[in-house]
Amino acid sequence: MTRLAVLADVHGVLPALEAVLAEKDVRAAHTVVVAGDVVSGPQPREVFERLKSMGDRVVWVRGNADREAVAMARGTFEGVAPDAVSPWAAGELTGAQVEWLDALPTTVTFGDVLVCHATPRDDEEVVLVDSPVTRWLEVLSTVPDDIRTVVCGHTHMPFMRQVDRRTVVNAGSVGMPYGAPGPSWALITPEGVQLRRSALDRASAADQIMHNSTYPGRQEWVNEYLLSNYSDTEALEAFRPRAAG
Repeated sequence: MTRLAVLADVHGVLPALEAVLAEKDVRAAHTVVVAGDVVSGPQPREVFERLKSMGDRVVWVRGNADREAVAMARGTFEGVAPDAVSPWAAGELTGAQVEWLDALPTTVTFGDVLVCHATPRDDEEVVLVDSPVTRWLEVLSTVPDDIRTVVCGHTHMPFMRQVDRRTVVNAGSVGMPYGAPGPSWALITPEGVQLRRSALDRASAADQIMHNSTYPGRQEWVNEYLLSNYSDTEALEAFRPRAAG
């Protein structure tokens, strides 16, 4: 297996993405896997173009927010938008970017490692670090036996646990981390899995977004998701009703 850096839930935050891409172990990784929810945030085109500029070294996985952005951009989205920034971000995308996102796979495999956004079978299913093993076995029931490590994102909280001899890893979130400040990501090597967190000058990142983004609600966004962050307790309580299956 090659060295993989898994970055989930960038959510259109370029300074956070740049902080992770500057890490020595990310620069040295053979492949950077972007595990979904790439553009729904205050700098959608900038984040897309930065990752696209890295060529084949970046492998993309589509997340639920990417799927929703495609529908919003095409005018086919039904229901209520999950937040205020998502429709705006979708409207910023070019036609080519929308087509690119729409064509992305929902899972990718590297040897015995599978990377998805939420779970291997669903891009918005919620399972947590403390979900019962029976729930995890149900969620992983479609995964081939030769897959020994499953890496996901979606809930923005990094963790690693065992499920019936498999390792399950949540890479956390680059752009909207919950639990602790700073972009989180995962490094996977033949020696094992490491959860990492990158340093980020949040005040400087907020200034960059305020000056470079045209999102009308950017001040409220940086206040809620960059200059502060939700605790793991708050996030778990919010997600727990959805994690029951």
